[in-house]
Amino acid sequence: MSSNVLKIENATMQFGGVVAVDNMNLEINQGEIVSLIGPNGAGKTTAFNVITGVYAPTNGKVDFNGQTIIENHPHGKMKKLYKGQNDGMYSRILEPTPDKITKLGMARTFQNIRLWKSQTVFENILIAKHCRVTAGLFAATFRANRAEENRQREECEQLLEVLGLQDVRNDLATSLPYGQQRRVEIARALATEPSLLLLDEPAAGMNPQETDELTSFIGRIRNDFKLTVFLIEHHMDLVMDISDRIYVLDFGKLIADGTPSEIQNNQRVVDAYLGVSNDA
Repeated sequence: MSSNVLKIENATMQFGGVVAVDNMNLEINQGEIVSLIGPNGAGKTTAFNVITGVYAPTNGKVDFNGQTIIENHPHGKMKKLYKGQNDGMYSRILEPTPDKITKLGMARTFQNIRLWKSQTVFENILIAKHCRVTAGLFAATFRANRAEENRQREECEQLLEVLGLQDVRNDLATSLPYGQQRRVEIARALATEPSLLLLDEPAAGMNPQETDELTSFIGRIRNDFKLTVFLIEHHMDLVMDISDRIYVLDFGKLIADGTPSEIQNNQRVVDAYLGVSNDA
C-alpha cells in the first residue's frame, strides 16, 4: 500500500460566512479502505463534493494518481489537469467537472440512492458505460459503433453476474428492496471502471442484516476489482470492521486519523460524538 491514489492538501470550502471544510489534509493509498466519519453536519459530504468536482474549493488542491486534478488558491484561477485518451499527455483545462473526473477513474455513490426510476437494473448499469465510449459523434449517430455497444453490453452482463444481480436484470431498479438498490448503485459506479470508489453513507437506511451483507460486499469488490475505497459512514460497526484507516471530521476540521483501534480510544473523537460540557 505504498502507491498514493488520493491526496488532499489544505482544502477549504466556504459558503459565505460558513466554513464547511477547513484546511483539510489527507492521503489514501492504493488498495486501502479508508473511512471519513464525524457527527451530522461535520462537512463529510461537502468534502466528497470537492474531491469529485461538484464544488470548486475556496482553497487547496486535490491530487489523483499522482496528478493534480483540482487546484485553487485565493485570488487565483481554478485549474485542472486532464489526461488525454490517446497521447497520454496532460493538458490544462479550466473547470474540473464530475464527468471528466469520472473519466480519470474516480466514481462515487450518494447518501440518497439516485437510480433512474424508469430504467431496469441492466439499463442503469449500461448507461454508466457512456463515459467509456470511444466512438465519435458520426459513428454514434449512424450506429457504426455496434462492436463497441456489444462489448459494453457483454461487460454489463458480466458485472451483473459477478455482483449477484443477474436474476433482477430486467426489473425496474427502484422496485427492488433497499439493500439491492444500493448494490445496483454501486454496480453502476463500477461500470465506469474506477480505480477509486467513493461511497457516501452506503449503509444509510439499511437493517442490521443488510448492513452485514454490505460490509462483506465492499470488502469483496475491493479485492475483486482491485479498488481503493473511500467511504463516509455512520454505522460504526461497519466502519470498524472494514477500514484500514479512519479520518474524523468535526465542524469542518480533521481532528484525528489512525487505525480503527486508535480512533476508538481517541478521547477527542469520543468528545466530538458525545459532546463535552462547558466546564470541560
